[in-house]
Amino acid sequence: MGQVGKRLKTAYVQVDRNARYLLDEAIALATKLAACKFDETVEMAVRLGVDPRQADQNVRGTVVLPHGTGRSVRVLVFAKGEKEREAREAGADIVGGEELVKKIADEGWLEFDKAVATPDLMSLVGRIGKVLGPRGLMPNPKVGTVTFDVGKAVAELKAGKVEYRVEKAGIVHVPLGKVSFGPTRLCENATAVLSSLMKAKPASAKGNYVLSVSISTTMGPGIKVNPLAARALAA
Repeated sequence: MGQVGKRLKTAYVQVDRNARYLLDEAIALATKLAACKFDETVEMAVRLGVDPRQADQNVRGTVVLPHGTGRSVRVLVFAKGEKEREAREAGADIVGGEELVKKIADEGWLEFDKAVATPDLMSLVGRIGKVLGPRGLMPNPKVGTVTFDVGKAVAELKAGKVEYRVEKAGIVHVPLGKVSFGPTRLCENATAVLSSLMKAKPASAKGNYVLSVSISTTMGPGIKVNPLAARALAA
C-alpha cells in the first residue's frame, strides 16, 4: 500500500473515523477539507442490502440532479429527419446516423460523453455495441436514452442527469457536483440521489436496504454518514 501524503494525513485527523455524521455535516466537512488547486468532485457511495447477482436486485436508474454535476456533457444523438432537428434545437453536440456509426466503427472516434438514439436507429447503433457498451456509452431504454423524445433526453443530460448502477459489491457510486457548489446545493443533489435509490428498491430486497453511506472528494478521505438519517432524509 502506498504512503499517505501529508495533505491527506492532515485531512484524516479532522475526521472522526468512528462517527456517523449527518448528511449535511459530512458534506460540509468534505468540502472544508478539500485542499487541491482544482475544483474537486464530491461523490457519494451507498452500500445497498441487495445481491447484484440476482437479476431482480440489480439496482439501476437515473436522476436529474437539481444543480447539475458541474461539468459540461457532450451529447451525441443518433437520429434522422425531424428528430435530428429536434435534437439540435435541444442542444445536442453531435447528431447523425449511419455516418457516425461508420466513424466510430472505422476510426474508434469517441469524442462524446453520452449517447441518445431513436428506436428506429437502434439496429444501426447495435453494430457498434461492442465499442460503446464497455465504455458505458450504449443508448439504453431503461435509462431513457433510447427514445423518440430526443429533445427531453438531451435537455436532461445537459441539465445534469446521471446514471447509477449497483456494482458487484453492492455499492452505488454517484457524483454530486463540485466542491465550489457549496454544502447546501451538494446536499440537495445528494438528497435527490437518495430519494431515487429508495424508489428503485427491488421488491425482492429484504432487510435493511441502505446499509452505509460515505461522502468523499476526489482527493479526500471518506466520511461516513448515518444511514438511518440518510434514509429519513430521502423519505
